[in-house]
Amino acid sequence: MTDPSSELLERAAEACELCKSAEGLQIHELSAAPEAGIEAQALVCATCAGGLGGDEVPEAHWFCLQESAWSEVQAVQVTAWRQLHSLTAMPWAADLLSQIWLPDEVKEWAKPEEVETEEEVRIADINGTLLEPGDSVTITKDLVVQGGGFTAKRGTMVKNIKMGDDPTHVEGNVNGVAIFIKTCFVKKA
Repeated sequence: MTDPSSELLERAAEACELCKSAEGLQIHELSAAPEAGIEAQALVCATCAGGLGGDEVPEAHWFCLQESAWSEVQAVQVTAWRQLHSLTAMPWAADLLSQIWLPDEVKEWAKPEEVETEEEVRIADINGTLLEPGDSVTITKDLVVQGGGFTAKRGTMVKNIKMGDDPTHVEGNVNGVAIFIKTCFVKKA
C-alpha cells in the first residue's frame, strides 16, 4: 500500500473523502481514469476501503455518500457513484443515485466495466408492464413538478415517452414542459 501524497492529504483535509474519518487512511485508485495520479485517486478510510473492495460494511456507514456524492472532486464523485450503484437495492441509495448529475465524460469514467456491455435496460410501469420509447403512459398520482410551477394531475396522458439510462424514470412532456417521471407513478396507456 502506498502512502498518500501530501497533495492528496491536503485536498482531503487529512480525512476520508467519503465519510470524513481519519482512521487508517489509504489511497483508492480508480480504474478507467482519463488521467493518472491524484486525479484518479480518492483518499478513503479503512472501513470505506474494505467496503469498496467488497467487504461487508453496515448500511448506515454508507449514508456518508449523501454528502460526498456532491463533492467537487471528480475522483470522489466517481467513487460515490460506483458505490451507490452497488447499493441500489437500498431505497435511499437508489433515490440518491437518481438525483446525482454527472457531466457526460465523468459518467463515462464512472461506469463500471460490466455496465459498459450492451445489455438492454428494461423499464417497466407500476404494474410491471414493459415500456418502450414512444409509448403513452398515464400518471397514477398527482405530481408536483419541481421548477415547473404546476401539478401534473392523476390521469394525465403523457405521449411519446423517452428513455434514459435510469430505469426508474421516463421523460415526457406535460403542459409543454419536458419532465422526468418515476416509473412507479405511471402505467402504460
